[in-house]
Amino acid sequence: MPGKRSNGEGTLRKRSNGLWECTMMVGYKDDGTRRYKSFYGKSQKEAKDKADAYKQEVAAGLYIDPHLTFQVWAQKWYEGYKDSVSPTTYESYGYTLKTLVKGFGPRKLASIKALDVENFLKGLRADGKSDSYLTKCRGMLYQIMHKAEANDLIRKNPVRFAEKMKAQRPVKRKEAFTQEEVQKLMEGLPQDRTGHTIRLMLATGMRTQEVLALEPQHIEPDGSCIHIRQAVNMVKGKPYIGPPKSVASVRDVPVPPNVRPCAVFLREQPGKFVWESPIVGQPVNPSHFRDKYRNALFKVPGVRMLTPHSCRHTYVSQLQALGVDMETIQSIVGHADMEMTQHYLHVQEEVRQAAAEKLSKTFKVSRSR
Repeated sequence: MPGKRSNGEGTLRKRSNGLWECTMMVGYKDDGTRRYKSFYGKSQKEAKDKADAYKQEVAAGLYIDPHLTFQVWAQKWYEGYKDSVSPTTYESYGYTLKTLVKGFGPRKLASIKALDVENFLKGLRADGKSDSYLTKCRGMLYQIMHKAEANDLIRKNPVRFAEKMKAQRPVKRKEAFTQEEVQKLMEGLPQDRTGHTIRLMLATGMRTQEVLALEPQHIEPDGSCIHIRQAVNMVKGKPYIGPPKSVASVRDVPVPPNVRPCAVFLREQPGKFVWESPIVGQPVNPSHFRDKYRNALFKVPGVRMLTPHSCRHTYVSQLQALGVDMETIQSIVGHADMEMTQHYLHVQEEVRQAAAEKLSKTFKVSRSR
C-alpha cells in the first residue's frame, strides 16, 4: 500500500515492476484539478532523493515547468502588458498575438528553439506578410520569451539566437518636407484652425493624436508652451481620450515665438477640445482631420502631399540640421528611447552638401594632365 509521508512529502509505494514511486502534488491544472508528479527509483531513498531535488530546484527558481504552453504564458504576458502602453497600441498587439498563438499556441514553452522561431518567420514571409509585420512579430515574441526567461520559465530566450530575416526590399526612408516646402506652408496655409494646426505641428513635432486631444487649458495663454497630457486613441473605430503613447510622451513642448499666435488661436477655440467633434465634449475623429489636412495642402502650390505624421519627421530633421543634440530632440518629441529618435532623423540635402564641402577642404586633389 502507498505510505503517506508527513510535511507534504507525498506518498511512497512500490510498483509491480519493482521500482519505488514517490508521488507529490505540484500544483493545479487549467481546470482547477490537482496536478501530481511522480519520481522513481530502485529504492525508497532514490525515489525520495529525486523528489527532494525537484523541490529544491523549485525553491531556487531553477525548475522549468514542462507543462506550461506558449499560449497560456503569452496570454498572461499580454494581460500584464496592458498598463504599459496606450489602449490603441494594446489593441494592435492583440492582433499580433493571435498570429503568434497560431504558430506556437499548443507548444510547451520550454520546447521552443531558435530554429522554430526562424521557421515561423519564414512561414509568415511565404504567406506574403510584409517585412514590417515580420519585425513586429519577432519583436513581440522576443518580449514574451524575455519575460519568461526573467521568471525562470525557460533557460534562455530562443529569439535572441534566431537568425534575423533579411529585408526583401530596401527600407523606405520616412519622408519629410524640405525647408523650402516648410516656408511655403507657413506662408500659404489658410489662417484658420486647420492652417494654424499644421503650422504648429511643423514647429513642435506633436503627433496628430496629441494635437486632437488638446484642450485650451493645455496651451499657455501666451502660446509659449503646450502641455501634452493626453491623446486621442482609436478603439474599435471610435475615438476617445486616453494616455499618450508612452510615459515619455507626457511632456511640455516649447513653441517658437513666430508661431505662438497659432497656439493662441487654437486656445481660443470654443468647446472642450480645440478640435471637437459634432458631439459636444467629444474629440474629433482623426480621419476628419486628415481630410482637412489634405484639402489645405492641396491649395498650397509647390508642396508634396505628405502625411500629417511627416510634419513630425520634418520637425526632427530641422532640429538636427540646426545642430540640436539628440537628447534634447528626444525629450521634446517624447520618444521613449534614443533608437527611435535616430530612426526619425532626416539629414537635409543642404546639410549633406555642406558636410561634403567641409571634407573637401581637408585634402587636395591633384589635377590630371
